[in-house]
Amino acid sequence: MLKFVLDEDMPRSTGKFLKDAGYEVKDIRDYNLRGAEDEQVFKFAQNEKSVLITSDIDFANTLKFPLGEHYGIVIVRFPNEISNNEMNRQIILRLKELSEDDFFGNLIIIEPMKIRIKRKNKL
Repeated sequence: MLKFVLDEDMPRSTGKFLKDAGYEVKDIRDYNLRGAEDEQVFKFAQNEKSVLITSDIDFANTLKFPLGEHYGIVIVRFPNEISNNEMNRQIILRLKELSEDDFFGNLIIIEPMKIRIKRKNKL
């Protein structure tokens, strides 16, 4: 089963939607990591063997967070005009399109009505 670490820039309601969809979720705000550096958040997700879900575009930096060296990073990119409920609904729909193999080591970007995956190189 996929596990997620929810970054503080995501609404708490996203965690509830993910849990309701059957995923295990830890919110960094519940682990004294509010305001933590990206590296600390990333390390927490790796220690939890979890996919990081965030809207922080800094996590798309593959030099800092190399493909193939993490459990997965999901970056959520939605305009502010979309309600949290609609955003959460679309996140769940996009996640259900993916297999667990789509996450490990990859960068996934979820946008309104679409998903992009930057995959680690296979040897």
